Amino acid sequence: MGYKVAVVGATGNVGREMLNILAERQFPADEVHALASRKSIGVEVSYGDKTLKCKDLETFDFSKVDFCVMSAGGSVSKEWSPRIGATGCIVIDNSSAWRYDPECPLIVPEVNAHVLNAYMANNNRKNIIANPNCSTAQMVVALKPLHDAAVIRRVVVSTYQSVSGAGKEGLDELWNQTKGIFVTDAPEPKKFTKQIAFNVIPHIDVFLDSGDTKEEWKMMAETKKILDPKIKVTATCVRVPVFVGHSEAINVEFEKPLSADEARDILREAPGCMVVDKRENGGYVTPVECVGDYATFISRIREDQTIENGLNMWVVSDNLRKGAALNAVQIAEAIINRGLMKKAA
Repeated sequence: MGYKVAVVGATGNVGREMLNILAERQFPADEVHALASRKSIGVEVSYGDKTLKCKDLETFDFSKVDFCVMSAGGSVSKEWSPRIGATGCIVIDNSSAWRYDPECPLIVPEVNAHVLNAYMANNNRKNIIANPNCSTAQMVVALKPLHDAAVIRRVVVSTYQSVSGAGKEGLDELWNQTKGIFVTDAPEPKKFTKQIAFNVIPHIDVFLDSGDTKEEWKMMAETKKILDPKIKVTATCVRVPVFVGHSEAINVEFEKPLSADEARDILREAPGCMVVDKRENGGYVTPVECVGDYATFISRIREDQTIENGLNMWVVSDNLRKGAALNAVQIAEAIINRGLMKKAA
């Protein structure tokens, strides 16, 4: 007997990717249910070689399901995750709604899966597990093995984030503006604050009183919760005209010496990491090449001569996969592999 899984938000970019990954990884599911809002009832989505028809979130019985992977936005999650969790179903939520709740673990399996043991043993748990922000997820996968080796003091990161991070509207806007510019008819910005085609925008999410954007604050707060509260993080998050795949230029300061060669060797053995680092033309990975892959790719590893115990690196990953759908499925896999889940009746 396998597990029973519900995917909420199954018609969205991430929801569809969750279904793809469940099938690709041969997740041990006897039943997979595609759920969405009432207006999407009957819409067909793919699950491997099968086609699923979307069911209504509001009338679905979650007491018969083991896992609910949710990608329907923060407001939907705030309303529904506690109700679903109360039935005994484990909710793995992709929104920001529960990431900073002290009672809900924020998990990247390669980094802190051990947290699940204590959480699942707690009989008073909310049954809600949070997925991190896409830009945070790939960064901490690369940072964790280096932190274990030399203890990270400070991280300075600049992100180059694809428009898919803003959903279907972001993808459509880049496509339409790019086409429009070639016929001298560029549409006005709608999803983004400025033209995104052939441009970069140093603004993701809302501005805070500090001058940081919320996306930048998320990277700081989530890295501390997932990896180590002592690490200092400062970020500049930029939207770039790339359809899929987030890139990050990361500068790390350590407490102990760590050479580029040592870091390269450590990362080659680290779970979820793929080192492609040749000091030659094309000896690095770009977003186009990471699309559809599970790995977090790490290139341009080099020592920072301006500080003691410093390294620079370039980190790229498919944000719809490791940044969202893949990480959620990996959380469910970690729960199963650790023997922490009793199947629903």
